[in-house]
Amino acid sequence: MRYLPLTQDDRSAMLARIGASNIDDLFVDVPEEARLSGPIAGLPLHASEMAVEKHMRRLSKKNLAAADAAFFLGAGAYKHHVPASVDHIIQRGEFLTAYTPYQPEIAQGTLQMLFEFQSQVARLYGCAVANASMYDGSTACWEAVAMAGRVTKRKRVVLSGALHPHYAEVVKTMAKFTEDEIASASPALQAAPDNAGLIARIDDQTSCVVVQYPDILGRIPDLTEIAEAAHAKGALLIAVNTEPVALGAIKSPGELGADIVVGEGQSIGVGLQFGGPYLGLFAVRDPKHVRQMPGRLCGETVDAEGKRGFVLTLSTREQHIRREKATSNICTNSGLCALAFSVHMTLLGEKGLRALAAENHRLACLAADRLTKIPGVSVLNDAFFNEFTLRLGKDARKVVRTLADRGVLAGVSLGRLFPAHDELADGLLVAVTETTTEEDIETLASALEEVLA
Repeated sequence: MRYLPLTQDDRSAMLARIGASNIDDLFVDVPEEARLSGPIAGLPLHASEMAVEKHMRRLSKKNLAAADAAFFLGAGAYKHHVPASVDHIIQRGEFLTAYTPYQPEIAQGTLQMLFEFQSQVARLYGCAVANASMYDGSTACWEAVAMAGRVTKRKRVVLSGALHPHYAEVVKTMAKFTEDEIASASPALQAAPDNAGLIARIDDQTSCVVVQYPDILGRIPDLTEIAEAAHAKGALLIAVNTEPVALGAIKSPGELGADIVVGEGQSIGVGLQFGGPYLGLFAVRDPKHVRQMPGRLCGETVDAEGKRGFVLTLSTREQHIRREKATSNICTNSGLCALAFSVHMTLLGEKGLRALAAENHRLACLAADRLTKIPGVSVLNDAFFNEFTLRLGKDARKVVRTLADRGVLAGVSLGRLFPAHDELADGLLVAVTETTTEEDIETLASALEEVLA
């Protein structure tokens, strides 16, 4: 039985109130070819629960899970080992409180965890203040751009050509509604990032410069000179980090002059899970910018009896204050993923994170050395952490598909990430983590040798 509480008169009144002549007017932003004109072909109109379960189980068996293959995929989502203790701890009763506490001070377990999470992210990023998380890295990137506009009162955004293309697309999509001018660039297959070219695009109207660190090709840009150039023009530097484990080995973006640091926290505590949910991280280097941050902040205080307690210190989102005064329409933080991140980070500690980062880099170097012994294969990067770009001399998309059929997930082809740039077609982005074995590396090398022969 369908639940349709509205009558046709109700719908007509609602459409008239918002100035739409019919339902189709609400979908004008969806391309015509993407709209359904009827039921989905091949799907029955109804089926029993048992039949649906069996069908979905058959479909799931077609998946090649990360744990069942030699796995070298990265590009913003990384396979790391998450200790079983993380899942155990996040299910403890202390944390089974209101997911979004509307009377927050009652939920002391949630608030304390978020306070510790913020402290960890701030230290990891080299910043003064971090918020209680965002949806994911790409939306955090846009929120940083919007914040920079509020701080500088400017509308021009300079994107590095080596910013993850999905992050760049999110920024461009959201900018349509804010009338920000997005100055993007094409990536270049060269050993080091083109800092000079990026700096040359900064002008007196620029609100911010967005740089990925390490970048989409695995290179590690010098943020210091970019920060100096941006600040000289009155702009802010936004650093995007998609692999937080890297910050156990390289300097933090805040330490190098980034004003806003955002990124994806999935690598720590959160498995790949076939695409989500993930965890957006957001921090600022200068406390004076705190009130322009999106989301919410948890703080530490004392109660009337002098006992330590936690409060919702700042909440600038539209769920809590008048909509026109909100800095963001983000309606929640990724609370469960933030908890998993914080638990995993606590289990690691500083020494553990540095050791994990060192192991990632060691195995990546082994992989790069082995793969460059294959005739016609070269490594693009001068420097990298656990991800680097190979030049194969032929279309990497075809190579990736062939190797996937052999049970080897070789990496992400640049042709897939940048389909409009044929000059990148022979690039293959390879990621190596502590879960990669030397046997996996040899499996990839041997299979790649056969395919390229």
